[in-house]
Amino acid sequence: MPRPRKRRWVYCEPSVTMSEPRGVPAMSLEKVKLAVEEFEAVRLKDLEGLEQEKVAAKMNVSQPTLHHILQSARRKIADSLVQGKAIVIEGGYYVVRERERLFKCYDYQNEWQEPYGTGRPAKCPECGSKNLHRALQDRGHARRGGRGRSRHGRGHRD
Repeated sequence: MPRPRKRRWVYCEPSVTMSEPRGVPAMSLEKVKLAVEEFEAVRLKDLEGLEQEKVAAKMNVSQPTLHHILQSARRKIADSLVQGKAIVIEGGYYVVRERERLFKCYDYQNEWQEPYGTGRPAKCPECGSKNLHRALQDRGHARRGGRGRSRHGRGHRD
């Protein structure tokens, strides 16, 4: 059984969702569908000029996965340019990161999102437990790895 697919993190949804060759009616054009996460990968890597490692971390994917996303996006963009097709940006498997935070109930493993600026929730909306924290994947990179202190006050080794 394959591993469940993780949602890609997107920081900017496209304000323009279609690009087409000039002078050709849109209804007569073939269309190439570019997923929102493909759009985001190209934006971060090619437009903002970030290194592939940083783009992968920002999108919460591995570097090989990012490579496949970029390869797919660039192939679609090239097809559109060479063949005169319209690009439609829609769909995909992603979550917009700047607008919401992910929380997890550690008693019943429930996960839910809360908008930024609303404060920390007092209890789990499903079970009422107060044993909740930001989900690990939502905590950022500062809390991963390193030689921090454990819950019992002793340092841990990697």
